Amino acid sequence: QVALVESEGGSVQAGGSLRLSCSASGDSRMCMGWFRQAPGKEREGVATISLVENTQYADSVKGRFTISRDNDKHIVYLQMDSLKPDDTAMYYCAAQAYSDNWFVRGLRSEYYAYWGQGTQVTVSS
Repeated sequence: QVALVESEGGSVQAGGSLRLSCSASGDSRMCMGWFRQAPGKEREGVATISLVENTQYADSVKGRFTISRDNDKHIVYLQMDSLKPDDTAMYYCAAQAYSDNWFVRGLRSEYYAYWGQGTQVTVSS
């Protein structure tokens, strides 16, 4: 079992930055992902990181967001820079034991078994 707890999100103006963190308890030897869901939209994968720190990003955030992890502290981070109003959403942390499917499905919500409760990020124009 894995329990995930996201840090508090926040509200920023467009162009600003936020860093989210997700603390994992239990078996933390997992691939970790960040997802987001805006009102009326489907949940979408934002970024994912494997145990050996391979990463994948959604095209919409490439060059602006950075996912990283601290395996000693069992924390995964999402650094979000150059934020846009379209980034406004509830952000969720997710975890799943590694499999080769990660390379194909790492940004798909169905890959992940464990989820945090979500944290709100609001970007104003």
